[in-house]
Amino acid sequence: MTSADPDTPYRGHFVGQAHHFAAHVYFEDTDFSGLVYHANFLRYMERARSDMLSCAGIDQSTAWKNGEGVYAVADLSIKYARPAHFDDDLLVITTIRHIAGASVIMLQDIMRGDELLTTATLKAAFLSLDGKPKRQPAAWTQAFAKYLVEQPL
Repeated sequence: MTSADPDTPYRGHFVGQAHHFAAHVYFEDTDFSGLVYHANFLRYMERARSDMLSCAGIDQSTAWKNGEGVYAVADLSIKYARPAHFDDDLLVITTIRHIAGASVIMLQDIMRGDELLTTATLKAAFLSLDGKPKRQPAAWTQAFAKYLVEQPL
């Protein structure tokens, strides 16, 4: 997907209930073997989640500045199925799987074409600025509800 203005940074988008975020593997993402270093998959997923929140109308920056709270990854399970290589084009697909008062569970898949490379399930907890769990804003849970995928984890 290209932007109308070439100087505008790329943004992902929702396709139905799933958020799609394209990523490209640069040389710096690889290790000495030429494969994407395992932690960089987490970077792709983090960028996709941040973009997904923005696309859903959730403004984390303002919430933090206003002292309302922030999301933090509280639990993460990841499975690496296949490696990614320098110059691969990847797609991070994020779906909302469960919404609770102070957290949201997401499933993230990293694809290369039709091939699943990595899958992760994570819980993002909403925290007060002093690090304690806090009920997430009602408008945010409503935004998530529009994209909730009703399937067992």
